[in-house]
Amino acid sequence: MSWNEPGGGNRQRDPWGGKDQGPPDLDEALRKLQDQLNGLFGGRSGGGSSKGAGGLIGILAIIAVTVWGLMGLTQIGEQERAVVLRLGEYNRTAQPGLFWYPRGIDTISRVNITQVRAAQFRETMLTQDENIVDVSMSVQYVINDPKNFVLEVRDPERSLQHAAQSALRHVVGDGTMALVLTEGRAEIAVEVRDRLQQYLVAYTTGITVQKVNIDDASPPSQVQEAFDDVIKAREDEERVKNEAESYANGIVPEARGRAQRIKEEAEAYRQQVIAKATGEAQRFDQLLSEYEKAPEVTRERLYIDALESVLTNTSKVMVDVEGGNNMMYLPLDKLVPGGGNSATPGSAVNRGLSSQQLREVTDAVTEQLRRDLGSRNGRGGR
Repeated sequence: MSWNEPGGGNRQRDPWGGKDQGPPDLDEALRKLQDQLNGLFGGRSGGGSSKGAGGLIGILAIIAVTVWGLMGLTQIGEQERAVVLRLGEYNRTAQPGLFWYPRGIDTISRVNITQVRAAQFRETMLTQDENIVDVSMSVQYVINDPKNFVLEVRDPERSLQHAAQSALRHVVGDGTMALVLTEGRAEIAVEVRDRLQQYLVAYTTGITVQKVNIDDASPPSQVQEAFDDVIKAREDEERVKNEAESYANGIVPEARGRAQRIKEEAEAYRQQVIAKATGEAQRFDQLLSEYEKAPEVTRERLYIDALESVLTNTSKVMVDVEGGNNMMYLPLDKLVPGGGNSATPGSAVNRGLSSQQLREVTDAVTEQLRRDLGSRNGRGGR
């Protein structure tokens, strides 16, 4: 039976410690709780209540310490480093892994040391030849020293911006406008990167510059058209140079080939002349040897060979008859059938009349002339 159920003989006592009555009053419950708290802090209370309050404090203290300790656990990523400050003073740099620090005493600042960050800058500056240019530059960098990045400089990225602007102005101010606008961008970017890194090391920012890019370089808008004309003229100049180089590359090898061919032809002609002269000399030596053995026969032979070489190339033959005063002319091209239509020397030979046949014809005509001449002389004597 419930302790507050009406009726019944075995009524239990009120758990609030009162007499047999109805539900306790809320104000009375709060008052009793206040009395217990007063006992904890030195107020009036009974001995039993002080002992219970001490146990409650211990439990609460254990819970509070446990919660505080769990709040100090944290995980540092593989790409991160944690700068630990103890009561505002640098203590250490925590490495990746599970990390605990006393919250409220230590504070940590996480820094990603592998992330490649970028910053954009655009400046208008004066070159060495007193021209104004607009230069747009991008800087890629990483953090290599978390301690310096967090503690040594109040705003490292703003310091990076100032240092980059200073380095860019220094480098561009030492160059000409033509260099900045055309082929000098790569050199300018390398020089700006080196100078910017020197500045950042001197400022102890903990930043390492990986790359500097000159994204754009242009003259002021007021003179943009004039510079476009200059750039176009330079492009035309480069194009003409390339065309001339291409033409030279086509002409020079051809000329060298012709020169080499002429040299080879000259060398071949020289060898031919030398060989011919050598052969003629050897032939002369052999003829001389034969001439010394039989002069008359050799002389006659040479004479016949010379006449044959001459008469072979002509269709006209002159016959010297013994005992006569006149030379006879034999038109062989007329004697051969169909030869009257040919006016080319040697055409009879070309149509099939060999030198042997010509010789036979010549001998036959000569013999007939001798006979005719002999018969005339005989009649004249009678």
